[in-house]
Amino acid sequence: MKALAIRKHGALDQVAVLDVPPAAVARGSVRVDLRAAALNHLDLFVIAGIPGIELSMPHVLGADGAGVVSEVADGVNNVSAGDEVVLDPGLGSPDEDGYSLLGEMVPGTFAEQIVVPAENCYPKPASLSWAAAAAFPLVMLTAWRMMVSKAGLRAGEWVLIHGIGGGVSLAALQIARHLGVRAIVTSHCEIKRHRAREFGAEHAVDYNHDDVVAAVRACTDGVGVDVVIDNVGEATFGTSIRACRKGGRIITCGATSGPKILVDVRRVFWRQVSIIGSTMGDSAEFRAMLAVIESGEIVPVTDQVFPLAEGRAALERLETAEQFGKIVLDIDSR
Repeated sequence: MKALAIRKHGALDQVAVLDVPPAAVARGSVRVDLRAAALNHLDLFVIAGIPGIELSMPHVLGADGAGVVSEVADGVNNVSAGDEVVLDPGLGSPDEDGYSLLGEMVPGTFAEQIVVPAENCYPKPASLSWAAAAAFPLVMLTAWRMMVSKAGLRAGEWVLIHGIGGGVSLAALQIARHLGVRAIVTSHCEIKRHRAREFGAEHAVDYNHDDVVAAVRACTDGVGVDVVIDNVGEATFGTSIRACRKGGRIITCGATSGPKILVDVRRVFWRQVSIIGSTMGDSAEFRAMLAVIESGEIVPVTDQVFPLAEGRAALERLETAEQFGKIVLDIDSR
């Protein structure tokens, strides 16, 4: 089968469409003929190499996908051949050791087919295109756990979301609107700031030219935000701490700008700021998030759709961070 894979760790020149053998279907698993798959920053990390993870090469990338079940093994009773499904990208529970994602340590979704545990398959919302169905699972699940389970945001509270346009940040903005939470977003790009306002942001700050903390204080009558959603890390964490109100919460799930931060711990203890780590979500959170998607209250946002053969170009766009919404691969496995 055709798959977008790496031959070894390195830069994007190691990514190519290759012929790889399909995996066997074992008890409790299903084969899914993929129709679309979506890109995540995880893919760039896997290409470069994640410390402590050794992969068998070639390695197929991709965590998000949607398609049609084509083969069902013994012991499966939740799906049947012919079902249209979206995939939960998590393998195991994020609250237990051994958790991983599709495409991280096992072959991923950038392929014509994938074999996954049947429990990772959920009915594709009928209203969604294949591209939209592939676009939401990882980022929407991540943002759902951050906003709902970890932050416990309530209607009328304020949230600061860094780097609007990326998948998790945009999902967090959509969830904020769903919850009745007031959102401030940041971006260097006027087009992204304008679109964020269309998606419900009350204020959008240019972090290259404006003082983000001063803007937050002005919006919140000098108090600060209740919650900061930070998946950027090194470049934003100091701002996150200073933007919080007393007793505020910082929810962190990533470090796209780098993992090492310098923190003035006095601001943390004196203002009693909580720093809370969050990773993906469990099956109950996936079902809760999926129900909101199915209701039509939140519609996944796609940026561009590339054919599988142009997967490297799609990854190049992801690397530039110019997207607004999810970058998707169209996979015609029929």
